[in-house]
Amino acid sequence: MNQRQILFTVVSLVLLAVLAFAPQLGNDYTTSFMINLLLYANLATVWGIFCGTTRLVSLATAAFFGVGCYAVAAWSEVLPWPVLLVAAALAGGLLALVIGVCTLRLSGMYFVIFTFGVAEMIRQLVTWYESTIQGSVGRYIFLEVTPAQIYWQLLALLAVVWVLGAWLARSRLGFALRLIGEDETAARNCGINTVAVKLIVFVATSMVMAVVGAIVAPRWTYIEPSIAFNSLVSFQVVVMALLGGIAMYFGPVLGVVPMVLAFEIISKYFPDQFSLVLGAIFLFVVYLLPGGFLAVPKRLRRGRE
Repeated sequence: MNQRQILFTVVSLVLLAVLAFAPQLGNDYTTSFMINLLLYANLATVWGIFCGTTRLVSLATAAFFGVGCYAVAAWSEVLPWPVLLVAAALAGGLLALVIGVCTLRLSGMYFVIFTFGVAEMIRQLVTWYESTIQGSVGRYIFLEVTPAQIYWQLLALLAVVWVLGAWLARSRLGFALRLIGEDETAARNCGINTVAVKLIVFVATSMVMAVVGAIVAPRWTYIEPSIAFNSLVSFQVVVMALLGGIAMYFGPVLGVVPMVLAFEIISKYFPDQFSLVLGAIFLFVVYLLPGGFLAVPKRLRRGRE
C-alpha cells in the first residue's frame, strides 16, 4: 500500500467517524437528508463495483432494493432484526443468482433491456400477489427502529462496502473482473471462467442492495410495490455513479452528494418535471463529463500539456 492509499484510508476512517455523530448534532431534517445520502451512497458504490468494472449497465437495482423492503414487511413479526437483515440479503442473493444465470451471458444493450424488464416483471408479480393472494396491495411495518439507528446501520454498511471494494481492487477476483471488462474474449482465452466471476460479484453486490432496502424499510411504515420497486431508483443510481466516476470503487460516492441535493431541489420546485430533468442530467454527464468527477484532474493535466 503506497502513501496515497494510506492517506486515503486514514481520511476515510476519520470522515466515517465524524459522520457517526451527525444524528446527534443535527435535527430530524438533516438526519433524513443524511439517510438519503447514505442510501444512495451504498447503492451507487456497489453498482459501480460490478457495472463499472465489467462495463455492463444494470437497471435491476430497484428489484433487489424492493426485495429487501418486502422481506422486512413479510417477516418483521417473526424474525429478530439481525436475522431479518440476513434473510433479506439471502433473498436478494437468490434473486440475483436467478437473474445472473439468465443474463450474464448477454452483453451491451441486451443486458440493459433484460435487467430493466426483469425488474419491472418482479414489480408486477409482487403487485399481482399482494392484490390477488393477500387481498391488499401494500403492507404495514411496525418496528421500533429510529431514524438515527437507520442512519448508523447505513453508515456501517457503507464502511463494509468500502473495505470490500478496496479488497476487490487488489484481489485476483477483482483482476479477473477488470480483465473481463477490458476484453471478455481475452479473459476467457486466459482461462478465466467469465460467467462464474461475474456471477459471484453480481450476487454479492445485489445482496448489499437488498440489505439497504431492508434497513430503510421501517422508515416508511407503509410500503407498496410502486414505492419499493420504483424504477427511478435504478436510473438515479446509474446517473450518480457515472457522475462521480466508476474508475475507482469510491468514485460513485462523489456523484451522490450533488445529485441528492439536486433531487431535493427538483422534487420541491419541479415535481412534475422530475424525469425530464433526470434525463437532462444524464445527457450532461455522458456528453460533457465522461469519466465523471474522477476524470476531471486527468483532463485538466492534459489541457495544461
